[in-house]
Amino acid sequence: MSSPGGRRAGAAPAGPERAAARETHGAARHVSAHVLARRELGRRRRRRPAASRPCPDGLSRPRAASRRTHPRTHHHRKGATPMKSLVTVGLPDVQAVYRGFERELWELIMGEQIHIGGFASSMALAERAKIGEGMRGADLCCCTGAGMRFLVRFRGVAAMHGVDATAEVVELGRRRCAAQGLADAIALTVADACATGFPAAAFDFVWGEDAWCYVVDKEALIAEAARIVKPGGAIAFTDWIEGPAGLAEDEAAHFLAFMKFPNVLDMTEYRALLGAHGFRVMVAEDTGAFAPAVDLYIAMLTRQLAYDALRIVGFDMPLMQALGAEMEFMRQLARAGKIAQGRFVGTRTS
Repeated sequence: MSSPGGRRAGAAPAGPERAAARETHGAARHVSAHVLARRELGRRRRRRPAASRPCPDGLSRPRAASRRTHPRTHHHRKGATPMKSLVTVGLPDVQAVYRGFERELWELIMGEQIHIGGFASSMALAERAKIGEGMRGADLCCCTGAGMRFLVRFRGVAAMHGVDATAEVVELGRRRCAAQGLADAIALTVADACATGFPAAAFDFVWGEDAWCYVVDKEALIAEAARIVKPGGAIAFTDWIEGPAGLAEDEAAHFLAFMKFPNVLDMTEYRALLGAHGFRVMVAEDTGAFAPAVDLYIAMLTRQLAYDALRIVGFDMPLMQALGAEMEFMRQLARAGKIAQGRFVGTRTS
Protein backbone atom coordinates (compact mmCIF):
# COMPACT_ATOMS: atom_id res chain seq x y z
CA MET A 1 0.00 0.00 0.00
CA SER A 2 1.21 3.51 -0.76
CA SER A 3 2.29 5.71 2.13
CA PRO A 4 -0.24 8.39 3.15
CA GLY A 5 2.41 10.92 2.06
CA GLY A 6 1.98 13.36 4.92
CA ARG A 7 -1.84 13.49 4.99
CA ARG A 8 -3.40 13.57 8.43
CA ALA A 9 -4.70 10.16 9.59
CA GLY A 10 -8.19 9.51 8.31
CA ALA A 11 -8.13 12.17 5.57
CA ALA A 12 -9.59 11.12 2.23
CA PRO A 13 -6.93 10.18 -0.34
CA ALA A 14 -6.65 12.24 -3.49
CA GLY A 15 -5.64 11.60 -7.07
CA PRO A 16 -4.20 8.19 -7.98
CA GLU A 17 -4.10 7.10 -4.32
CA ARG A 18 -7.91 6.93 -4.12
CA ALA A 19 -8.42 3.51 -5.73
CA ALA A 20 -5.59 1.87 -3.77
CA ALA A 21 -6.93 3.27 -0.52
CA ARG A 22 -10.45 2.02 -1.28
CA GLU A 23 -9.10 -1.47 -2.02
CA THR A 24 -6.99 -1.67 1.14
CA HIS A 25 -9.61 -0.17 3.43
CA GLY A 26 -12.29 -2.41 1.94
CA ALA A 27 -10.16 -5.50 2.59
CA ALA A 28 -9.43 -4.28 6.10
CA ARG A 29 -13.13 -3.75 6.85
CA HIS A 30 -13.92 -7.22 5.48
CA VAL A 31 -11.32 -8.83 7.74
CA SER A 32 -12.44 -6.75 10.69
CA ALA A 33 -16.05 -7.84 10.25
CA HIS A 34 -15.04 -11.51 10.38
CA VAL A 35 -12.88 -10.96 13.45
CA LEU A 36 -15.63 -9.12 15.33
CA ALA A 37 -18.12 -11.81 14.31
CA ARG A 38 -15.78 -14.47 15.69
CA ARG A 39 -15.53 -12.61 18.98
CA GLU A 40 -19.33 -12.61 19.25
CA LEU A 41 -19.33 -16.30 18.31
CA GLY A 42 -16.87 -16.95 21.13
CA ARG A 43 -19.12 -15.22 23.65
CA ARG A 44 -22.10 -17.25 22.48
CA ARG A 45 -20.09 -20.47 22.51
CA ARG A 46 -19.20 -20.00 26.17
CA ARG A 47 -22.93 -19.88 26.95
CA ARG A 48 -23.79 -23.05 24.97
CA PRO A 49 -23.42 -26.73 25.87
CA ALA A 50 -20.21 -28.17 24.49
CA ALA A 51 -22.08 -30.43 22.05
CA SER A 52 -23.59 -27.45 20.20
CA ARG A 53 -20.48 -25.29 19.90
CA PRO A 54 -19.65 -24.18 16.34
CA CYS A 55 -16.09 -23.86 15.14
CA PRO A 56 -14.76 -20.28 14.68
CA ASP A 57 -15.00 -18.46 11.36
CA GLY A 58 -12.07 -17.66 9.07
CA LEU A 59 -10.54 -14.21 9.28
CA SER A 60 -10.84 -13.13 5.65
CA ARG A 61 -12.65 -15.73 3.58
CA PRO A 62 -14.41 -14.61 0.40
CA ARG A 63 -17.79 -12.99 1.08
CA ALA A 64 -19.67 -15.92 -0.44
CA ALA A 65 -18.18 -18.19 2.22
CA SER A 66 -19.84 -16.17 5.00
CA ARG A 67 -23.20 -17.66 3.99
CA ARG A 68 -21.97 -21.18 4.72
CA THR A 69 -22.05 -22.89 8.06
CA HIS A 70 -19.10 -22.35 10.36
CA PRO A 71 -16.07 -24.34 9.20
CA ARG A 72 -15.13 -27.56 10.90
CA THR A 73 -11.88 -29.39 10.76
CA HIS A 74 -11.84 -32.69 8.91
CA HIS A 75 -9.60 -35.52 10.04
CA HIS A 76 -8.03 -37.46 7.17
CA ARG A 77 -6.49 -40.65 8.48
CA LYS A 78 -2.90 -41.11 7.32
CA GLY A 79 -1.28 -44.00 9.13
CA ALA A 80 -1.92 -43.64 12.86
CA THR A 81 -2.32 -39.88 13.03
CA PRO A 82 -5.23 -37.68 11.84
CA MET A 83 -4.38 -34.71 9.64
CA LYS A 84 -6.49 -31.68 10.49
CA SER A 85 -7.92 -29.75 7.55
CA LEU A 86 -10.37 -26.96 6.83
CA VAL A 87 -12.34 -27.46 3.63
CA THR A 88 -13.39 -23.79 3.38
CA VAL A 89 -9.79 -22.64 2.84
CA GLY A 90 -8.13 -22.96 -0.55
CA LEU A 91 -5.76 -21.36 -3.03
CA PRO A 92 -7.91 -18.24 -3.68
CA ASP A 93 -7.71 -17.39 0.03
CA VAL A 94 -3.93 -17.72 0.01
CA GLN A 95 -3.62 -15.62 -3.14
CA ALA A 96 -5.79 -12.93 -1.54
CA VAL A 97 -3.39 -12.79 1.42
CA TYR A 98 -0.25 -12.48 -0.66
CA ARG A 99 -1.61 -9.94 -3.13
CA GLY A 100 -3.07 -7.79 -0.34
CA PHE A 101 -2.17 -5.94 2.82
CA GLU A 102 -1.58 -9.10 4.86
CA ARG A 103 1.63 -9.93 2.96
CA GLU A 104 2.91 -6.42 3.66
CA LEU A 105 2.08 -6.83 7.33
CA TRP A 106 3.90 -10.19 7.51
CA GLU A 107 6.94 -8.63 5.83
CA LEU A 108 6.90 -5.80 8.36
CA ILE A 109 7.27 -8.15 11.32
CA MET A 110 9.11 -11.13 9.75
CA GLY A 111 11.29 -9.41 7.16
CA GLU A 112 11.53 -10.04 3.44
CA GLN A 113 12.07 -13.77 3.93
CA ILE A 114 8.68 -14.15 5.68
CA HIS A 115 9.57 -17.24 7.67
CA ILE A 116 10.33 -17.99 11.29
CA GLY A 117 13.99 -17.50 12.13
CA GLY A 118 14.91 -15.48 9.03
CA PHE A 119 18.53 -15.65 7.93
CA ALA A 120 19.64 -17.97 10.75
CA SER A 121 16.91 -20.49 9.92
CA SER A 122 17.86 -20.44 6.23
CA MET A 123 21.52 -20.99 7.03
CA ALA A 124 20.78 -23.86 9.41
CA LEU A 125 18.61 -25.57 6.79
CA ALA A 126 21.18 -25.12 4.02
CA GLU A 127 23.99 -26.43 6.21
CA ARG A 128 22.01 -29.51 7.27
CA ALA A 129 21.22 -30.23 3.61
CA LYS A 130 24.82 -29.57 2.49
CA ILE A 131 23.73 -27.07 -0.15
CA GLY A 132 26.72 -25.35 -1.69
CA GLU A 133 28.79 -24.06 -4.60
CA GLY A 134 27.63 -24.66 -8.14
CA MET A 135 24.36 -26.41 -7.31
CA ARG A 136 21.03 -25.89 -9.08
CA GLY A 137 17.85 -25.80 -7.03
CA ALA A 138 14.09 -25.36 -7.20
CA ASP A 139 12.10 -23.40 -4.62
CA LEU A 140 8.50 -24.60 -4.45
CA CYS A 141 6.16 -21.85 -3.22
CA CYS A 142 8.94 -19.28 -3.51
CA CYS A 143 6.89 -16.13 -2.80
CA THR A 144 9.10 -13.14 -3.75
CA GLY A 145 12.23 -15.29 -4.01
CA ALA A 146 13.99 -14.14 -0.84
CA GLY A 147 15.09 -17.71 -0.06
CA MET A 148 16.60 -18.07 -3.52
CA ARG A 149 18.47 -14.79 -3.18
CA PHE A 150 19.87 -16.06 0.12
CA LEU A 151 21.06 -19.30 -1.48
CA VAL A 152 22.78 -17.57 -4.40
CA ARG A 153 24.45 -14.94 -2.21
CA PHE A 154 25.46 -16.96 0.82
CA ARG A 155 25.70 -20.60 -0.33
CA GLY A 156 27.18 -20.11 -3.79
CA VAL A 157 24.25 -21.78 -5.56
CA ALA A 158 24.68 -21.33 -9.31
CA ALA A 159 21.03 -21.20 -10.36
CA MET A 160 17.60 -21.21 -8.74
CA HIS A 161 14.17 -21.60 -10.29
CA GLY A 162 11.17 -20.77 -8.14
CA VAL A 163 7.46 -21.31 -8.65
CA ASP A 164 4.55 -19.66 -6.92
CA ALA A 165 0.83 -19.58 -7.67
CA THR A 166 0.39 -15.85 -7.00
CA ALA A 167 1.35 -13.70 -9.98
CA GLU A 168 1.74 -10.52 -7.92
CA VAL A 169 4.47 -11.93 -5.68
CA VAL A 170 6.27 -13.50 -8.64
CA GLU A 171 6.40 -10.12 -10.40
CA LEU A 172 7.59 -8.42 -7.20
CA GLY A 173 10.25 -11.11 -6.82
CA ARG A 174 11.49 -10.55 -10.36
CA ARG A 175 11.84 -6.83 -9.68
CA ARG A 176 13.73 -7.49 -6.45
CA CYS A 177 16.10 -9.94 -8.14
CA ALA A 178 16.78 -7.46 -10.95
CA ALA A 179 17.39 -4.62 -8.50
CA GLN A 180 19.97 -6.76 -6.67
CA GLY A 181 21.72 -7.90 -9.85
CA LEU A 182 20.58 -11.52 -9.45
CA ALA A 183 18.18 -11.88 -12.38
CA ASP A 184 20.63 -14.03 -14.36
CA ALA A 185 20.87 -16.60 -11.56
CA ILE A 186 17.24 -16.66 -10.42
CA ALA A 187 14.06 -17.32 -12.40
CA LEU A 188 10.53 -17.07 -11.03
CA THR A 189 7.49 -18.63 -12.69
CA VAL A 190 3.77 -18.57 -11.96
CA ALA A 191 2.94 -22.26 -11.66
CA ASP A 192 1.42 -24.97 -9.50
CA ALA A 193 4.03 -26.26 -7.06
CA CYS A 194 2.47 -29.72 -7.40
CA ALA A 195 2.81 -29.71 -11.20
CA THR A 196 5.73 -27.44 -12.06
CA GLY A 197 6.38 -28.57 -15.61
CA PHE A 198 10.11 -28.90 -14.87
CA PRO A 199 11.98 -31.82 -16.47
CA ALA A 200 12.50 -34.91 -14.34
CA ALA A 201 15.73 -35.08 -12.30
CA ALA A 202 16.57 -31.48 -13.22
CA PHE A 203 17.78 -30.17 -9.84
CA ASP A 204 20.35 -30.93 -7.17
CA PHE A 205 17.89 -29.97 -4.44
CA VAL A 206 14.34 -28.80 -3.75
CA TRP A 207 13.83 -26.03 -1.21
CA GLY A 208 10.93 -24.60 0.80
CA GLU A 209 10.60 -22.35 3.83
CA ASP A 210 7.42 -22.15 5.92
CA ALA A 211 5.28 -22.21 2.77
CA TRP A 212 4.06 -25.75 2.16
CA CYS A 213 1.48 -25.28 4.92
CA TYR A 214 -0.51 -23.37 2.26
CA VAL A 215 -0.63 -26.35 -0.14
CA VAL A 216 -3.81 -28.44 -0.15
CA ASP A 217 -2.30 -31.67 -1.53
CA LYS A 218 0.98 -32.12 0.30
CA GLU A 219 1.42 -35.65 -1.00
CA ALA A 220 1.33 -34.33 -4.59
CA LEU A 221 3.83 -31.66 -3.59
CA ILE A 222 6.31 -34.17 -2.16
CA ALA A 223 5.80 -36.40 -5.21
CA GLU A 224 6.64 -33.48 -7.50
CA ALA A 225 9.75 -32.70 -5.45
CA ALA A 226 10.82 -36.34 -5.81
CA ARG A 227 10.24 -36.20 -9.56
CA ILE A 228 12.31 -33.07 -10.26
CA VAL A 229 15.29 -33.77 -7.97
CA LYS A 230 18.20 -35.92 -9.11
CA PRO A 231 18.88 -39.31 -7.50
CA GLY A 232 21.09 -38.53 -4.52
CA GLY A 233 19.75 -34.99 -4.45
CA ALA A 234 18.20 -33.31 -1.43
CA ILE A 235 14.87 -32.04 -0.26
CA ALA A 236 15.20 -29.33 2.38
CA PHE A 237 12.33 -27.43 3.93
CA THR A 238 10.86 -25.91 7.04
CA ASP A 239 7.13 -25.74 7.67
CA TRP A 240 4.54 -24.91 10.27
CA ILE A 241 3.36 -28.22 11.74
CA GLU A 242 1.09 -29.57 14.43
CA GLY A 243 3.15 -29.95 17.59
CA PRO A 244 3.47 -33.01 19.84
CA ALA A 245 0.70 -31.83 22.19
CA GLY A 246 -1.79 -31.79 19.31
CA LEU A 247 -4.54 -29.34 18.41
CA ALA A 248 -8.10 -29.71 19.62
CA GLU A 249 -10.70 -29.48 16.86
CA ASP A 250 -11.78 -25.94 17.70
CA GLU A 251 -8.16 -24.81 18.06
CA ALA A 252 -7.29 -26.30 14.68
CA ALA A 253 -10.28 -24.62 12.99
CA HIS A 254 -9.37 -21.26 14.51
CA PHE A 255 -5.67 -21.55 13.63
CA LEU A 256 -6.20 -22.82 10.08
CA ALA A 257 -8.84 -20.18 9.31
CA PHE A 258 -6.70 -17.30 10.57
CA MET A 259 -3.57 -18.46 8.73
CA LYS A 260 -5.43 -19.57 5.56
CA PHE A 261 -3.91 -23.06 5.82
CA PRO A 262 -6.05 -25.78 4.20
CA ASN A 263 -4.52 -28.38 6.53
CA VAL A 264 -1.63 -28.97 8.88
CA LEU A 265 0.61 -32.05 9.16
CA ASP A 266 2.63 -33.25 12.11
CA MET A 267 6.19 -34.55 12.18
CA THR A 268 5.19 -38.18 11.70
CA GLU A 269 2.99 -37.43 8.69
CA TYR A 270 5.73 -35.49 6.92
CA ARG A 271 8.25 -38.26 7.61
CA ALA A 272 5.83 -40.81 6.19
CA LEU A 273 5.25 -38.78 3.01
CA LEU A 274 8.96 -38.34 2.45
CA GLY A 275 9.64 -42.04 2.91
CA ALA A 276 6.75 -43.03 0.64
CA HIS A 277 8.22 -40.96 -2.20
CA GLY A 278 11.75 -42.26 -2.10
CA PHE A 279 13.48 -39.91 0.34
CA ARG A 280 15.70 -41.15 3.13
CA VAL A 281 14.93 -38.79 6.01
CA MET A 282 18.12 -37.31 7.44
CA VAL A 283 16.59 -34.55 9.58
CA ALA A 284 13.09 -34.25 11.04
CA GLU A 285 13.08 -31.97 14.05
CA ASP A 286 11.29 -29.18 15.87
CA THR A 287 13.41 -26.04 15.54
CA GLY A 288 12.13 -24.74 18.88
CA ALA A 289 11.87 -21.30 17.29
CA PHE A 290 8.11 -20.82 17.02
CA ALA A 291 7.16 -19.47 20.44
CA PRO A 292 10.22 -17.16 20.78
CA ALA A 293 9.53 -15.81 17.29
CA VAL A 294 5.91 -14.97 18.08
CA ASP A 295 7.10 -13.31 21.31
CA LEU A 296 9.37 -11.15 19.15
CA TYR A 297 6.65 -10.29 16.62
CA ILE A 298 4.21 -9.23 19.33
CA ALA A 299 6.88 -7.15 21.05
CA MET A 300 7.77 -5.37 17.81
CA LEU A 301 4.14 -4.62 17.00
CA THR A 302 3.39 -3.25 20.46
CA ARG A 303 6.67 -1.47 21.23
CA GLN A 304 8.01 -0.20 17.92
CA LEU A 305 6.01 -0.86 14.76
CA ALA A 306 2.43 -0.04 15.78
CA TYR A 307 2.12 3.02 13.52
CA ASP A 308 3.61 1.19 10.54
CA ALA A 309 1.22 -1.72 11.04
CA LEU A 310 -1.75 0.62 11.37
CA ARG A 311 -0.78 2.36 8.14
CA ILE A 312 -0.77 -1.00 6.35
CA VAL A 313 -4.30 -1.84 7.57
CA GLY A 314 -5.70 1.60 6.75
CA PHE A 315 -5.50 2.91 10.34
CA ASP A 316 -8.25 0.52 11.39
CA MET A 317 -7.64 0.25 15.14
CA PRO A 318 -10.29 -2.46 15.84
CA LEU A 319 -8.75 -4.59 13.09
CA MET A 320 -5.26 -4.09 14.52
CA GLN A 321 -6.44 -5.09 17.98
CA ALA A 322 -8.16 -8.17 16.55
CA LEU A 323 -5.01 -9.20 14.69
CA GLY A 324 -3.08 -8.75 17.92
CA ALA A 325 -5.49 -11.14 19.63
CA GLU A 326 -4.89 -13.70 16.88
CA MET A 327 -1.13 -13.41 17.38
CA GLU A 328 -1.62 -13.96 21.11
CA PHE A 329 -3.70 -17.07 20.33
CA MET A 330 -0.83 -18.42 18.20
CA ARG A 331 1.65 -17.67 20.98
CA GLN A 332 -0.38 -19.71 23.45
CA LEU A 333 -0.61 -22.63 21.01
CA ALA A 334 3.14 -22.54 20.45
CA ARG A 335 3.95 -22.34 24.16
CA ALA A 336 1.68 -25.34 24.77
CA GLY A 337 3.49 -27.42 22.13
CA LYS A 338 0.43 -27.52 19.87
CA ILE A 339 2.08 -25.87 16.85
CA ALA A 340 5.74 -25.76 15.87
CA GLN A 341 8.20 -25.11 13.07
CA GLY A 342 9.56 -28.35 11.68
CA ARG A 343 12.86 -28.72 9.82
CA PHE A 344 13.18 -31.56 7.31
CA VAL A 345 16.04 -32.79 5.14
CA GLY A 346 15.97 -35.90 3.00
CA THR A 347 18.04 -37.56 0.27
CA ARG A 348 16.49 -39.01 -2.89
CA THR A 349 17.41 -42.68 -2.89
CA SER A 350 16.24 -43.75 -6.34
